[in-house]
Amino acid sequence: MNLCIPYASVYMIALGLKDWEIGFVASVYMFVQVIFAFLGGPITDKLGRRKTTALFDFIAWSIPCLIWLQAEGFRYFLVAALFNGTMKVTTNSWDCLLVEDAEKSQITRIYSLVISCGQLSALFAPISSLLVSRLTLVPAIRILYLNAFIVMTLKIVLLFIFAKETRTGMVRMEETKGVSFISLLKGYRGVLKLMAASPGTIFAILISALVGIVGMVNTTFWQVIVSKKIGVPDTLLPFFPMFRSILALFFFFTIIPWLTKKTLRLPLLLGFAVYFAGQTILLLTPVEGPLRYPVLLLSLIFDGFGLGMLAMLAESLVALHVDPAERARVLALLQMTIMFVSAPFGWIAGLLSEVSRNLPFVLNLVILFTGFAATAGYYRRRRE
Repeated sequence: MNLCIPYASVYMIALGLKDWEIGFVASVYMFVQVIFAFLGGPITDKLGRRKTTALFDFIAWSIPCLIWLQAEGFRYFLVAALFNGTMKVTTNSWDCLLVEDAEKSQITRIYSLVISCGQLSALFAPISSLLVSRLTLVPAIRILYLNAFIVMTLKIVLLFIFAKETRTGMVRMEETKGVSFISLLKGYRGVLKLMAASPGTIFAILISALVGIVGMVNTTFWQVIVSKKIGVPDTLLPFFPMFRSILALFFFFTIIPWLTKKTLRLPLLLGFAVYFAGQTILLLTPVEGPLRYPVLLLSLIFDGFGLGMLAMLAESLVALHVDPAERARVLALLQMTIMFVSAPFGWIAGLLSEVSRNLPFVLNLVILFTGFAATAGYYRRRRE
């Protein structure tokens, strides 16, 4: 997917979509995630972590890839977003499959490893650049979406074959056997009380929502500001995420493990502050002249560290504050809440981008400052 992502927004623009339509598609994608985050807990408990991941990965990734490669306009991307939004079911089942049989002390390192592996995919970015330079943008991206369909479907099959159901998953499948889906949804009332009674869970929701909003705005509009305002050629677009990914990998294996060894407060504050600096530098990048590329690369250095730190810590905070016996349903409600809070911001950022390409990133600065202030306030009131 990271072969396609650097071009996703400019691909939409090339097919005639306006900035607000791109933002609207992002918001629809998030709202669908709200619905399926809510349904994800009972689905995961009924089908099991392994089967749920296989089924909904196909619905959420393989099918949209086929739609994206044939896309002709706004309606195609809207339909693809409806399918793609079901991925929140697999966010739940995949998280359970990943960490339920792990010790708590291993969770942060597990997420670091998984995110690192995800970053490695960006090293294939030159393939995208070569295709775009040879075939032009739209035909090249269609080929990349076909490739994504093949690779993602292969991944689904391999994971299903080699993964094992977790111990908790087998218990929950047995407990929910013969229990109606509606009855399982009613059980959310008790889970809501459990979450509301935990300040740590509420804090984890807030941080995850803020990090999710910033990530969505960056993923959707970074290519737009870099291509349409700063004037970077389309063939160079994939190299910048590759550079950021290499940096994130470097930070994952050097500075981040050292910083997160004893405390989460300082790494969170540092992550928000450094990400804020990266977004500020992006806004100050000149649109012409010899300094354009060095300043853009400097912003990516800060972004790489901030993104790496916050992505790992947001996931870890959620995992650390979840009741193991109710992990699937608690994660489902957590994801639903996070998506519900985040959903309008894609459309808002799209409207802001219609006014100025800078404004989505000004919005990011406000959100990152909010995260920094919330972290400082939370840890001032409570011990680590």
